[in-house]
Amino acid sequence: MLSHCGLPLTLLLLLLLANGAPVVLGLLFGAAAGPVDGGRVWRDGRPVFGRSKTWRGLAAALVLTPVAAWILGCGWEVGLTIALAAMVGDLLASFTKRRLGLVSSASVPVFDQLPETLLPALLVAEAMGLDWVDLGLAIGAFVVLDLVLTPVGKRLAGRRRR
Repeated sequence: MLSHCGLPLTLLLLLLLANGAPVVLGLLFGAAAGPVDGGRVWRDGRPVFGRSKTWRGLAAALVLTPVAAWILGCGWEVGLTIALAAMVGDLLASFTKRRLGLVSSASVPVFDQLPETLLPALLVAEAMGLDWVDLGLAIGAFVVLDLVLTPVGKRLAGRRRR
């Protein structure tokens, strides 16, 4: 198997998969039951993470990203690290947004993308043989793609509900 692991494009693809798999499943199959926070609220009376952070989405990222990383020659461990760190970053962003009083799925450009990309990128940079320029390219491309694709996904989800 030919390895594509040392390319910023490979990191970008794995970040897109880890963060996009839960969204795509939601678009294909509708909202999932089983929020990660179990519907619990924090001391401030607001949800811990919100209803859009589900076990199905978490499982999708944790299964699909290691498989893709293995296929791309990076090793499943790199994929699992990316998926875990992306999901932790996403949950951290959601937790912070709930503390700020923002509703679930409220958009905060750049803040929404950084924790779920920067954390995994930093953790796998050495294993993937990527330098700071490579990380910047992958993270920058992810932010731009996410800012463009998120409104499209929300429109599709809105049509699905009708």
